[in-house]
Amino acid sequence: MSTPMTVQRRIICLFPALRDDIGDLTTRRPVPGPGLDHLGPFLFLNHHGPQVYAPFNRGLPFGPHPHRGFETVTFMVTGPLAHRDTAGHESIIEAGGVQWMTAGSGLVHEEVSPEAFKRTGGPLEIIQLWVNLPARLKMTAPRYLGLQRDQIPAIATPDGLATLNLIAGDYAGQSGPFPSLTGLFMATVEAKAGASITLDALEGREVLLYVVRGSIAVEGDVAPAAHLVRLGAGDRLTLTAREDAYVILGHGAPIDEPIVSHGPFVMNTVQEIHRAYADYQAGRFGVPL
Repeated sequence: MSTPMTVQRRIICLFPALRDDIGDLTTRRPVPGPGLDHLGPFLFLNHHGPQVYAPFNRGLPFGPHPHRGFETVTFMVTGPLAHRDTAGHESIIEAGGVQWMTAGSGLVHEEVSPEAFKRTGGPLEIIQLWVNLPARLKMTAPRYLGLQRDQIPAIATPDGLATLNLIAGDYAGQSGPFPSLTGLFMATVEAKAGASITLDALEGREVLLYVVRGSIAVEGDVAPAAHLVRLGAGDRLTLTAREDAYVILGHGAPIDEPIVSHGPFVMNTVQEIHRAYADYQAGRFGVPL
């Protein structure tokens, strides 16, 4: 009986993160953007920074705002983030930490700089990813988990040149601490020049690969910093760091449903968007902040 042939994924397109600052916050966004509305279940990616805030700054501009119908995954590259929401969750996540929020049926949250950071200033770089939920889960109860860097498994690659920080899913016999409602794999990879890392069992999965800094190669094709990579079909991905690099690496099953988004809501129909606004205005998104 023959063994199925392994098919390596290759780069088919690169999408640059285009500048779209929010006030004095340096912001780049590769998706949505020209030629890419979404990438499977991955709807939106904002890359804030890197930048250095002066002492006595105003901090991040993300005061109370609502969400419904999807999840947010926030990666703290450098600097802290204070989170609070109407489901009663509150935390301050430091550099290297991650917060995963399921907006589900709806909540209001704020993501701001802690008072200490506003007094002292310092470096800040944040990646926020929006992940779609299928119709059956869009009205699930909101939930939140924030973990610091030392609570996330840091797994060295066999060559010893890279570390995979396992957020969700399984890798090298370990499981990430964030439970995904849709079976997502999610990780960050910190790699020295020459490091190589391989993911298997990717058939039918949509892969998210965003290069935060440095550059990487896939089957000889190069992806530079601040670019989102679109990959062809296959069941294996091998990436190599051409220089010291930091990447966001995830994969998930496609969601073959209509996507209707407006502002902070992502649903399946226009009528559901109207209902989301009505529920928010009627105060049905939890206890006010």
